[in-house]
Amino acid sequence: MRALILIGFVLCVPALFTTMKTMATAQNAAPTTTLDNLQAAYNGESNAHARYLAFAQKADTEDYGKVASLFRAAARAEEIHAGNHAVVIKKLGGTPLAKVETPVVKSTAENLEAAIKGESYERDTMYPQFLKQARAEHNRDAVETFNFAKTAEAEHARLYTTALNNLADMRGTGQTYYVCTVCGYTTTNLDFAKCISCFSPKHKYQAVS
Repeated sequence: MRALILIGFVLCVPALFTTMKTMATAQNAAPTTTLDNLQAAYNGESNAHARYLAFAQKADTEDYGKVASLFRAAARAEEIHAGNHAVVIKKLGGTPLAKVETPVVKSTAENLEAAIKGESYERDTMYPQFLKQARAEHNRDAVETFNFAKTAEAEHARLYTTALNNLADMRGTGQTYYVCTVCGYTTTNLDFAKCISCFSPKHKYQAVS
C-alpha cells in the first residue's frame, strides 16, 4: 500500500511543479501599462501618417483632388499625435519606437473605407481603453494626449465618411483643410476663436491642401 502511495506521489510531483510554474508565470507577467499603450499609439499614428500620404498620392492619380487634400491633412494630424505621444513616452523614461510598414494602397474608395475602419477603431475601442488605463494610473499627460488623438480621429472618421458618400463630387482641384498643431484636430473652416478640442488660439492652426 505504501509503495502504491509513493508511486502516486512521484507521478504527481511533475504535474504539480508544472502547475505551480504556470501560476507563477501568470502572476509575474507584467500587465499592460500606459507606457505600453503610448508606444502602441505612437506606432499606430506613425504608420497612419505614412499610410495617408500614400493614399493621398493615389487619390491624386485618380483625380480625387479633394480626397488627396483630406488625406494629407489627416497625415499631418497623425504626425502631431505621434509627436505628442513621444513627448509623454520620454517623460516616462521610454524611447519612442515605431515600425513603419509599407502601406497597402488600393483604389481611393477602398482607401477611404480602410481609413474609416481604422479611425473608428481608434475612436471607439483603442483610445477609450488607453484612457481608462491612463486614468487608473493618474497620468494626466497621457490622458491629455490620448484625448487629443481620440477627438481628432472621430472627426477624421466623419470627414472620410462624408468624402466616401460624395466621392463623385471630390474630383478636380484640392481643398484647404486646417489642422491644429497642438492637438491635431482637423477642420474645413476656422469660424472659431479657439480650437474646439484643446482650446488653443486659432493661429495654432496650419493650412494643408
